[in-house]
Amino acid sequence: MEKEQILESIKKARESSKKRNFNQSFDLIISVKELDLKKTENQKELFVAMPFATSKKMKVCALIGQESIEEAKVCDKAIAQDRFIEYDGNDKAVKKLASEFDYFIAQANIMPAIAKIFGKVLGRRGKMPNPKAGCIFPPKTNLKPLYERLQRTVRLKLKTASMVQCRVGMENMKDEEIGENILSVYNAFVRALPAEQNNIKNVYLKTTMGKPIKIV
Repeated sequence: MEKEQILESIKKARESSKKRNFNQSFDLIISVKELDLKKTENQKELFVAMPFATSKKMKVCALIGQESIEEAKVCDKAIAQDRFIEYDGNDKAVKKLASEFDYFIAQANIMPAIAKIFGKVLGRRGKMPNPKAGCIFPPKTNLKPLYERLQRTVRLKLKTASMVQCRVGMENMKDEEIGENILSVYNAFVRALPAEQNNIKNVYLKTTMGKPIKIV
């Protein structure tokens, strides 16, 4: 997929979308072919850090030991291990937490306690701290780079439906920035497929309220 194709598709998506009274997102939709998703080896979960953050802020909650309290101040919320008791057996409180935050990051040496108390709810919602996204870290890690990277990170999950979809930009972003994001997501996804490019059926781009524009 060439950069020129992408930029032309962004232009068409803008032109075909009526002006709304809100900042619409740009979503990338990639369909796959010749891939048996009943086989677990063909199912994929990727976390891709794009070059540019979209305007939607990703809220991050850190689950930490006492020794990482200072480092976790960069996050939107930090819950130290001595406060886990507030959530133990309290599914309602954990569900509320899961609704408020996009990512949960966790200190590696207390993962057993995190799994026991938060695992049932966060696991069901696909929000358990994920090592693929770098969300599990040693004690006293500088969390600022991780927090900043998660602001640019999208999750691609290929499991039952033969397509993935993710936000790659917003209307108020430059075409070049959206284009760079699209290219980074597409290339990472293609590299993860068994037959790479040959497993791609088609690629579309659409704004929130606009019609899909075919890129390839």
